[in-house]
Amino acid sequence: MLENSQITFISEIKNKVRNAQYEAMKAVNIALINLYWEIGKSISESQAENWGKSIVATLSKELQTEFPGVGGFSTTNLWLMMQFYSEYQSDVNLQPLVGEISWSKHIIILGRCKNPREREFYILSTKKFGWTKNILIHQIENKTFEKYLINQTNFDETLPEKIKNQAVLAVKDEYIFDFLGIEEEHSEKELEIKLVQNIRGFLLELGSDFSFIGNQYKVAISEKEYFIDLLLFHRRLQSLVAVELKVGEFLPEYKGKMEFYLNLLNDKVKLPHENEAIGIIICKSKDRTIVEYSLKSSNLPIGVATYSTSEKLPKNYQKLLPNNKELSEKFDNYIKNLKE
Repeated sequence: MLENSQITFISEIKNKVRNAQYEAMKAVNIALINLYWEIGKSISESQAENWGKSIVATLSKELQTEFPGVGGFSTTNLWLMMQFYSEYQSDVNLQPLVGEISWSKHIIILGRCKNPREREFYILSTKKFGWTKNILIHQIENKTFEKYLINQTNFDETLPEKIKNQAVLAVKDEYIFDFLGIEEEHSEKELEIKLVQNIRGFLLELGSDFSFIGNQYKVAISEKEYFIDLLLFHRRLQSLVAVELKVGEFLPEYKGKMEFYLNLLNDKVKLPHENEAIGIIICKSKDRTIVEYSLKSSNLPIGVATYSTSEKLPKNYQKLLPNNKELSEKFDNYIKNLKE
Protein backbone atom coordinates (compact mmCIF):
# COMPACT_ATOMS: atom_id res chain seq x y z
CA MET A 1 0.00 0.00 0.00
CA LEU A 2 1.34 3.41 -0.97
CA GLU A 3 2.29 5.95 1.68
CA ASN A 4 0.76 9.44 1.67
CA SER A 5 4.02 10.97 0.47
CA GLN A 6 4.12 8.52 -2.44
CA ILE A 7 0.52 9.24 -3.37
CA THR A 8 1.32 12.97 -3.34
CA PHE A 9 4.42 12.38 -5.47
CA ILE A 10 2.45 10.43 -8.09
CA SER A 11 -0.33 13.02 -8.10
CA GLU A 12 2.18 15.81 -8.74
CA ILE A 13 3.69 13.92 -11.69
CA LYS A 14 0.22 13.34 -13.16
CA ASN A 15 -0.52 17.07 -12.91
CA LYS A 16 2.76 17.87 -14.66
CA VAL A 17 1.84 15.52 -17.50
CA ARG A 18 -1.63 17.08 -17.83
CA ASN A 19 -0.16 20.59 -17.83
CA ALA A 20 2.38 19.59 -20.49
CA GLN A 21 -0.39 18.07 -22.62
CA TYR A 22 -2.46 21.24 -22.30
CA GLU A 23 0.49 23.47 -23.23
CA ALA A 24 1.28 21.23 -26.22
CA MET A 25 -2.33 21.40 -27.45
CA LYS A 26 -2.35 25.16 -26.92
CA ALA A 27 0.89 25.52 -28.93
CA VAL A 28 -0.53 23.40 -31.77
CA ASN A 29 -3.70 25.49 -31.85
CA ILE A 30 -1.74 28.75 -31.97
CA ALA A 31 0.46 27.41 -34.78
CA LEU A 32 -2.60 26.28 -36.75
CA ILE A 33 -4.42 29.60 -36.33
CA ASN A 34 -1.27 31.48 -37.33
CA LEU A 35 -1.00 29.30 -40.44
CA TYR A 36 -4.64 29.97 -41.36
CA TRP A 37 -4.07 33.68 -40.73
CA GLU A 38 -1.10 33.74 -43.12
CA ILE A 39 -3.00 31.74 -45.75
CA GLY A 40 -5.93 34.14 -45.41
CA LYS A 41 -3.57 37.08 -45.84
CA SER A 42 -2.02 35.57 -48.96
CA ILE A 43 -5.43 34.84 -50.50
CA SER A 44 -6.55 38.39 -49.72
CA GLU A 45 -3.47 39.73 -51.48
CA SER A 46 -4.10 37.41 -54.44
CA GLN A 47 -7.56 38.92 -54.87
CA ALA A 48 -6.00 42.37 -54.84
CA GLU A 49 -3.90 41.15 -57.80
CA ASN A 50 -7.16 40.45 -59.67
CA TRP A 51 -6.36 36.76 -60.06
CA GLY A 52 -10.03 35.92 -59.61
CA LYS A 53 -11.80 33.32 -57.49
CA SER A 54 -10.47 30.37 -59.47
CA ILE A 55 -7.06 30.68 -57.78
CA VAL A 56 -8.62 29.59 -54.47
CA ALA A 57 -10.10 26.43 -55.97
CA THR A 58 -6.75 25.68 -57.61
CA LEU A 59 -4.90 26.31 -54.33
CA SER A 60 -7.29 23.98 -52.48
CA LYS A 61 -6.70 21.19 -54.96
CA GLU A 62 -2.92 21.63 -54.87
CA LEU A 63 -2.73 21.68 -51.07
CA GLN A 64 -4.87 18.55 -50.70
CA THR A 65 -2.70 16.76 -53.25
CA GLU A 66 0.55 17.90 -51.63
CA PHE A 67 -0.60 17.15 -48.06
CA PRO A 68 -2.92 14.09 -48.22
CA GLY A 69 -4.68 13.34 -44.96
CA VAL A 70 -4.29 16.91 -43.69
CA GLY A 71 -7.70 18.51 -43.29
CA GLY A 72 -8.68 22.16 -43.46
CA PHE A 73 -7.78 22.93 -47.06
CA SER A 74 -11.22 22.78 -48.67
CA THR A 75 -12.23 25.70 -50.89
CA THR A 76 -14.82 26.77 -48.32
CA ASN A 77 -12.30 26.77 -45.50
CA LEU A 78 -9.78 28.76 -47.56
CA TRP A 79 -12.38 31.45 -48.21
CA LEU A 80 -13.12 31.49 -44.47
CA MET A 81 -9.42 32.04 -43.80
CA MET A 82 -9.48 35.06 -46.08
CA GLN A 83 -12.61 36.41 -44.38
CA PHE A 84 -11.02 35.78 -40.98
CA TYR A 85 -7.91 37.75 -41.93
CA SER A 86 -9.77 40.53 -43.75
CA GLU A 87 -12.24 41.24 -40.95
CA TYR A 88 -9.87 40.87 -38.00
CA GLN A 89 -6.54 42.28 -39.23
CA SER A 90 -7.59 45.94 -39.00
CA ASP A 91 -9.25 45.59 -35.57
CA VAL A 92 -6.78 46.34 -32.77
CA ASN A 93 -8.97 44.48 -30.25
CA LEU A 94 -9.65 41.34 -32.29
CA GLN A 95 -6.27 40.78 -33.90
CA PRO A 96 -4.46 39.90 -30.61
CA LEU A 97 -7.17 37.32 -29.82
CA VAL A 98 -6.85 35.15 -32.92
CA GLY A 99 -4.81 32.45 -31.13
CA GLU A 100 -6.97 32.28 -28.01
CA ILE A 101 -9.57 29.73 -29.18
CA SER A 102 -9.79 26.93 -31.74
CA TRP A 103 -10.48 27.46 -35.43
CA SER A 104 -13.88 25.73 -35.24
CA LYS A 105 -15.01 28.17 -32.54
CA HIS A 106 -13.66 31.12 -34.51
CA ILE A 107 -15.76 29.97 -37.48
CA ILE A 108 -18.90 29.87 -35.31
CA ILE A 109 -18.28 33.42 -34.05
CA LEU A 110 -17.25 34.69 -37.49
CA GLY A 111 -20.42 33.38 -39.09
CA ARG A 112 -22.95 34.20 -36.38
CA CYS A 113 -21.65 37.53 -35.02
CA LYS A 114 -21.13 40.62 -37.18
CA ASN A 115 -20.46 43.22 -34.48
CA PRO A 116 -16.71 43.33 -33.67
CA ARG A 117 -17.39 43.94 -29.97
CA GLU A 118 -19.77 40.99 -29.90
CA ARG A 119 -17.05 38.84 -31.44
CA GLU A 120 -14.56 40.03 -28.84
CA PHE A 121 -17.02 39.20 -26.06
CA TYR A 122 -17.59 35.63 -27.27
CA ILE A 123 -13.89 34.94 -27.94
CA LEU A 124 -12.89 36.06 -24.44
CA SER A 125 -15.86 34.32 -22.80
CA THR A 126 -15.09 31.07 -24.63
CA LYS A 127 -11.49 31.25 -23.47
CA LYS A 128 -12.26 32.22 -19.88
CA PHE A 129 -15.15 29.83 -19.25
CA GLY A 130 -13.99 26.92 -21.43
CA TRP A 131 -17.13 26.84 -23.57
CA THR A 132 -17.47 23.89 -25.94
CA LYS A 133 -18.74 24.48 -29.48
CA ASN A 134 -22.28 23.51 -28.50
CA ILE A 135 -22.28 25.79 -25.46
CA LEU A 136 -20.88 28.65 -27.56
CA ILE A 137 -23.66 28.20 -30.12
CA HIS A 138 -26.21 28.06 -27.28
CA GLN A 139 -24.86 31.32 -25.80
CA ILE A 140 -24.94 33.13 -29.15
CA GLU A 141 -28.44 31.90 -30.03
CA ASN A 142 -29.70 33.01 -26.62
CA LYS A 143 -28.28 36.53 -27.12
CA THR A 144 -25.97 36.30 -24.12
CA PHE A 145 -23.98 39.35 -25.25
CA GLU A 146 -27.06 41.57 -25.33
CA LYS A 147 -28.46 40.15 -22.10
CA TYR A 148 -25.34 41.07 -20.15
CA LEU A 149 -25.23 44.58 -21.62
CA ILE A 150 -28.79 45.49 -20.62
CA ASN A 151 -29.07 43.64 -17.30
CA GLN A 152 -30.55 45.52 -14.35
CA THR A 153 -28.59 45.33 -11.10
CA ASN A 154 -27.34 47.73 -8.44
CA PHE A 155 -23.96 45.98 -8.18
CA ASP A 156 -21.96 49.08 -9.10
CA GLU A 157 -23.29 50.82 -5.99
CA THR A 158 -23.44 47.90 -3.54
CA LEU A 159 -20.45 45.64 -4.17
CA PRO A 160 -16.73 46.22 -3.59
CA GLU A 161 -14.55 47.10 -6.57
CA LYS A 162 -12.79 43.73 -6.58
CA ILE A 163 -15.91 41.73 -7.48
CA LYS A 164 -18.54 44.11 -8.87
CA ASN A 165 -17.56 43.71 -12.55
CA GLN A 166 -17.48 39.93 -12.22
CA ALA A 167 -20.85 40.05 -10.45
CA VAL A 168 -22.40 41.99 -13.33
CA LEU A 169 -21.22 39.20 -15.62
CA ALA A 170 -23.06 36.69 -13.43
CA VAL A 171 -26.55 38.10 -14.10
CA LYS A 172 -28.36 38.22 -17.44
CA ASP A 173 -31.34 40.40 -18.28
CA GLU A 174 -33.40 37.44 -19.46
CA TYR A 175 -33.15 33.68 -19.06
CA ILE A 176 -34.48 31.16 -21.57
CA PHE A 177 -36.00 28.10 -19.89
CA ASP A 178 -37.10 26.38 -23.10
CA PHE A 179 -35.69 23.08 -21.80
CA LEU A 180 -38.38 22.76 -19.09
CA GLY A 181 -41.25 21.52 -21.25
CA ILE A 182 -43.65 23.47 -19.02
CA GLU A 183 -47.09 24.84 -19.86
CA GLU A 184 -47.31 28.55 -20.65
CA GLU A 185 -49.56 29.00 -17.63
CA HIS A 186 -47.77 27.64 -14.56
CA SER A 187 -47.35 28.31 -10.87
CA GLU A 188 -44.17 29.39 -9.09
CA LYS A 189 -44.03 25.96 -7.45
CA GLU A 190 -44.25 24.21 -10.83
CA LEU A 191 -41.50 26.44 -12.20
CA GLU A 192 -39.26 25.72 -9.21
CA ILE A 193 -39.80 21.95 -9.43
CA LYS A 194 -39.06 21.91 -13.16
CA LEU A 195 -35.87 23.93 -12.68
CA VAL A 196 -34.65 21.56 -9.98
CA GLN A 197 -35.53 18.51 -12.12
CA ASN A 198 -33.57 20.07 -14.99
CA ILE A 199 -30.75 21.46 -12.86
CA ARG A 200 -28.04 20.91 -15.50
CA GLY A 201 -29.92 22.98 -18.08
CA PHE A 202 -30.70 25.62 -15.47
CA LEU A 203 -27.06 26.03 -14.43
CA LEU A 204 -25.98 26.09 -18.07
CA GLU A 205 -28.43 28.91 -18.77
CA LEU A 206 -27.32 30.85 -15.70
CA GLY A 207 -23.71 30.80 -16.83
CA SER A 208 -20.33 29.68 -15.60
CA ASP A 209 -19.37 29.04 -11.97
CA PHE A 210 -22.83 28.57 -10.43
CA SER A 211 -23.36 25.60 -8.12
CA PHE A 212 -26.70 24.40 -6.75
CA ILE A 213 -27.12 24.27 -2.96
CA GLY A 214 -30.84 23.63 -2.55
CA ASN A 215 -34.42 24.70 -3.12
CA GLN A 216 -36.80 25.97 -0.45
CA TYR A 217 -33.67 26.61 1.58
CA LYS A 218 -34.69 27.12 5.21
CA VAL A 219 -33.38 30.00 7.32
CA ALA A 220 -34.75 30.41 10.85
CA ILE A 221 -34.94 33.54 13.03
CA SER A 222 -37.00 34.37 16.15
CA GLU A 223 -38.49 30.86 16.12
CA LYS A 224 -39.86 31.45 12.62
CA GLU A 225 -38.78 29.72 9.44
CA TYR A 226 -38.29 31.33 6.04
CA PHE A 227 -37.68 29.57 2.74
CA ILE A 228 -35.62 30.83 -0.19
CA ASP A 229 -36.83 29.44 -3.54
CA LEU A 230 -33.35 28.52 -4.78
CA LEU A 231 -29.96 28.93 -3.14
CA LEU A 232 -26.86 28.82 -5.33
CA PHE A 233 -23.17 29.51 -4.86
CA HIS A 234 -20.95 31.37 -7.31
CA ARG A 235 -17.44 29.99 -7.10
CA ARG A 236 -15.63 32.87 -8.77
CA LEU A 237 -17.44 35.48 -6.66
CA GLN A 238 -17.29 33.35 -3.52
CA SER A 239 -20.86 34.44 -2.81
CA LEU A 240 -24.14 32.80 -1.94
CA VAL A 241 -26.81 33.63 -4.52
CA ALA A 242 -30.47 33.70 -3.50
CA VAL A 243 -32.97 33.28 -6.34
CA GLU A 244 -36.62 34.18 -6.03
CA LEU A 245 -39.02 33.04 -8.76
CA LYS A 246 -42.10 35.04 -9.75
CA VAL A 247 -44.52 34.03 -12.51
CA GLY A 248 -45.94 37.54 -12.88
CA GLU A 249 -44.59 41.06 -13.32
CA PHE A 250 -41.94 42.46 -11.00
CA LEU A 251 -43.38 44.34 -8.02
CA PRO A 252 -41.37 46.77 -5.84
CA GLU A 253 -42.15 44.79 -2.69
CA TYR A 254 -40.14 41.84 -4.04
CA LYS A 255 -37.01 43.88 -3.41
CA GLY A 256 -37.79 44.18 0.32
CA LYS A 257 -38.30 40.44 0.67
CA MET A 258 -35.00 39.76 -1.09
CA GLU A 259 -33.18 42.22 1.17
CA PHE A 260 -34.55 40.33 4.17
CA TYR A 261 -33.23 37.04 2.77
CA LEU A 262 -29.82 38.52 2.01
CA ASN A 263 -29.48 39.88 5.54
CA LEU A 264 -30.33 36.44 6.94
CA LEU A 265 -27.83 34.71 4.64
CA ASN A 266 -25.07 37.17 5.52
CA ASP A 267 -25.66 36.80 9.27
CA LYS A 268 -26.47 33.11 9.57
CA VAL A 269 -25.18 31.19 6.53
CA LYS A 270 -22.26 33.03 4.93
CA LEU A 271 -18.83 31.76 5.93
CA PRO A 272 -16.18 34.23 7.15
CA HIS A 273 -14.08 34.03 3.96
CA GLU A 274 -17.07 34.51 1.61
CA ASN A 275 -18.30 37.76 0.09
CA GLU A 276 -21.75 39.24 0.63
CA ALA A 277 -24.71 37.23 -0.62
CA ILE A 278 -26.30 38.35 -3.88
CA GLY A 279 -29.96 38.24 -4.85
CA ILE A 280 -31.54 37.56 -8.24
CA ILE A 281 -35.28 38.08 -8.69
CA ILE A 282 -36.48 36.27 -11.82
CA CYS A 283 -39.93 37.37 -13.01
CA LYS A 284 -42.08 36.61 -16.02
CA SER A 285 -41.97 40.29 -16.98
CA LYS A 286 -40.82 43.65 -15.66
CA ASP A 287 -41.19 47.36 -16.18
CA ARG A 288 -37.59 48.54 -16.49
CA THR A 289 -38.35 51.95 -14.96
CA ILE A 290 -40.00 50.43 -11.90
CA VAL A 291 -37.02 48.09 -11.45
CA GLU A 292 -34.62 51.02 -11.72
CA TYR A 293 -36.40 53.03 -9.04
CA SER A 294 -36.81 49.98 -6.78
CA LEU A 295 -33.09 49.18 -6.80
CA LYS A 296 -32.03 52.78 -6.17
CA SER A 297 -32.93 52.61 -2.49
CA SER A 298 -31.24 49.28 -1.75
CA ASN A 299 -27.79 48.93 -0.20
CA LEU A 300 -27.71 45.18 -0.84
CA PRO A 301 -26.71 43.63 -4.20
CA ILE A 302 -29.79 42.63 -6.21
CA GLY A 303 -30.43 41.92 -9.87
CA VAL A 304 -33.83 41.67 -11.55
CA ALA A 305 -34.26 39.49 -14.63
CA THR A 306 -37.08 38.00 -16.65
CA TYR A 307 -37.54 34.49 -18.02
CA SER A 308 -39.14 32.93 -21.05
CA THR A 309 -40.13 29.32 -21.66
CA SER A 310 -39.47 29.55 -25.41
CA GLU A 311 -36.46 30.52 -27.51
CA LYS A 312 -38.31 33.46 -29.03
CA LEU A 313 -37.14 36.81 -27.70
CA PRO A 314 -39.42 39.87 -27.41
CA LYS A 315 -39.67 41.85 -30.65
CA ASN A 316 -38.39 45.02 -29.01
CA TYR A 317 -35.39 43.34 -27.37
CA GLN A 318 -32.82 44.93 -29.71
CA LYS A 319 -34.25 48.37 -28.93
CA LEU A 320 -33.30 47.96 -25.27
CA LEU A 321 -29.58 48.00 -26.02
CA PRO A 322 -27.76 51.04 -24.60
CA ASN A 323 -26.73 53.88 -26.90
CA ASN A 324 -23.21 53.75 -28.32
CA LYS A 325 -21.63 55.68 -25.44
CA GLU A 326 -23.36 53.63 -22.73
CA LEU A 327 -22.66 50.39 -24.60
CA SER A 328 -18.98 51.30 -24.91
CA GLU A 329 -18.66 52.03 -21.17
CA LYS A 330 -20.42 48.83 -20.10
CA PHE A 331 -18.58 46.76 -22.65
CA ASP A 332 -15.19 48.07 -21.53
CA ASN A 333 -15.98 46.92 -17.98
CA TYR A 334 -16.99 43.45 -19.17
CA ILE A 335 -13.89 43.04 -21.33
CA LYS A 336 -11.60 44.24 -18.55
CA ASN A 337 -13.04 41.60 -16.26
CA LEU A 338 -12.95 38.83 -18.89
CA LYS A 339 -9.24 39.49 -19.41
CA GLU A 340 -8.43 39.18 -15.70
